[in-house]
Parts: sequence; C-alpha cells; structure tokens
Amino acid sequence: MDNGLFEYLAKRYVLEFTNNNVIKLMKVNPIEEKDVYIVWICKTLQNNKALLSTTLDDGMYYEVTYNGDKQELYFDAYEKVHNEAIPMIDKNTK
Repeated sequence: MDNGLFEYLAKRYVLEFTNNNVIKLMKVNPIEEKDVYIVWICKTLQNNKALLSTTLDDGMYYEVTYNGDKQELYFDAYEKVHNEAIPMIDKNTK
C-alpha cells in the first residue's frame, strides 16, 4: 500500500474510533484530523505499521497494521495502564 494512503487510513480509523467511543466516555467535543498524530511508522516489503495517538489526555494509543499479503488492515486500541521510570545502573560506579 502507498505510504500516503496508509497514513491517511490509519489517522481516519483513529479519528472515527475516538469520536465514536472515547469522547462519549470523556464527555468532550469531537476531535479533528489535526488532533491525530503518528508516533512511529514503518514499511517493510508490502506491509505497513503505525503507532498513533491523539491530543486528548485519555491514555489511549493505537496500532494500525496493513498485511500486504492478505490485503487486510488491522486496528488495535490500547489504554496505558502503567508507566514507570526504571533507572539504569552505571557500570563505572560501584
């Protein structure tokens, strides 16, 4: 799939999902396309994958994958349930 088309579709799915589900729970106004952004994107051979989020403070992030072999698009919605900073140990200090 063309990169531009994939990015467009990924953002549209996030926009539609958010406006049909998330904003009802948060009781806020619908978001616009400019409120959806791509965090990470990759194309390998005929496959595409993107991680996306929105400007809403809802802890949600989204994964959109295109399987070029099957010509199928997969959409996953996740909610962050835990975030922790883990300090790395400096090997030079004892």
